[in-house]
Amino acid sequence: MRLDVNVELNLKIDEATKKLEEAARLSMRDTVVAIAADTVAGSPKKTGNNARSIKYEVSGMGTNEMVDPRAIEGAIYSTSGYGGFLETGTARMPARSYFKPALDRNFSAEKFAKEVSKYLK
Repeated sequence: MRLDVNVELNLKIDEATKKLEEAARLSMRDTVVAIAADTVAGSPKKTGNNARSIKYEVSGMGTNEMVDPRAIEGAIYSTSGYGGFLETGTARMPARSYFKPALDRNFSAEKFAKEVSKYLK
């Protein structure tokens, strides 16, 4: 007895990959915006200059200088010139962390996965 089977696969791998990448990029944007807003709110405010200097970028969205446009990356940074000293402290000044707490409150692998799945529906 001989059986001939003809199986035709209609996999749309490229389409699925593009949808997943777009969902991840949108999720990265949402996450970066939330962290940046929390960072601005938590920035030590003597003059407010550091809080006003906080910028963010997401790869593939707008003009990017800090992130690779081919990857799915996000960056949040201060352009004040002393934002890093506020975060980590110096020999004369204790740390007044505002980036790390904002990151801890707004990002986890589980949160990011839920955000991606929201865009895949």
